[in-house]
Amino acid sequence: MRRLYHLWLSPFSRKVRIVLAEKGLEFEMKVEKTWERRPEFLGMNPAGQVPVLVEDDGTTIVDSGVICEYLEEVHPAEKGKSLYGETPAGRAEVRRLVAWFDLKFQREVTVNLVGEKIQKRFLGLGQPDSSAIRAGHANIHMHLDYIAWLTERRSWLAGDDFSLADIAAAAHLSCLDYVGDVPWDDHPEARVWYARIKSRKTFRPILADHIPGVPPPKHYADPDF
Repeated sequence: MRRLYHLWLSPFSRKVRIVLAEKGLEFEMKVEKTWERRPEFLGMNPAGQVPVLVEDDGTTIVDSGVICEYLEEVHPAEKGKSLYGETPAGRAEVRRLVAWFDLKFQREVTVNLVGEKIQKRFLGLGQPDSSAIRAGHANIHMHLDYIAWLTERRSWLAGDDFSLADIAAAAHLSCLDYVGDVPWDDHPEARVWYARIKSRKTFRPILADHIPGVPPPKHYADPDF
């Protein structure tokens, strides 16, 4: 069976998990403690980062963007159900928004909150930086406003259909929600969109995640939060 090397609160690992589930592909997961720098793992990905996908035949794919593109090519969706859209313009918009969340949101919010509160703990890098946490809390409002702006004009983030853009955004927000850092009450439109994501069958395994010693808030797994 294909194997996905991942970390619990890696939004990039979560993005791949959701794509695999959306395509109905079976896989097993292995937590990779990247800070241990295992030689075997570095042999698969010299960058030492998750996610890494290993197929049954040993084919190894690294980087969440590359993995998602690979899965779309090897397991194409039926017409009208592609996670990348059906037209060149549609695919461009999906990719633009994936980049927005995987680059801009990651830099401005995820790193400042999940990185400081959780990753530093596992990496033994000392106390969280309070200024970084304040920046993350300030920055997230703009991104949630942007989600609201998009969903007021579209059925989903990139257009009429659920896409990889929604998956990427939800992957990041699910990590932040796990540590209780999403101000949902201030952003009801974004909350409605995220509730729709939480109700998808393919998202339920994400909501079942539980990091030893770091329990999520009560609303985390509740679709009607």
